[in-house]
Amino acid sequence: MNEGIDKAVPSLRNIRNHLDAEPQGQIVVVTHGPGIDFLLDGAKDKNGNPFDVTVDTLQARGVEFRVCSNTPRLARNRPEKVIPQATIVPSGVAEIGRLQTTEGFVYLKP
Repeated sequence: MNEGIDKAVPSLRNIRNHLDAEPQGQIVVVTHGPGIDFLLDGAKDKNGNPFDVTVDTLQARGVEFRVCSNTPRLARNRPEKVIPQATIVPSGVAEIGRLQTTEGFVYLKP
């Protein structure tokens, strides 16, 4: 079982549903730990569908994707394996805190 990949499919579906209900919503996906797996080059869901296509579609709707640089998984996979649609941030937890306190975002966890 790949926890990051398994959670990504319903999470991305929830994001699509949210944007369908609120097209002007601003969504930032901050990943860390196994949650970064779907943002690595070549990542596919259990049916073999590449995640980068879904990420492209959501990015075109204004969704931003961020990856924690402190995640040991990132070190093993090398930062250059992160797809170009995602931005690497110094700390995923700090980024979530900053988005909440500075930019007024609400934290929703899948």
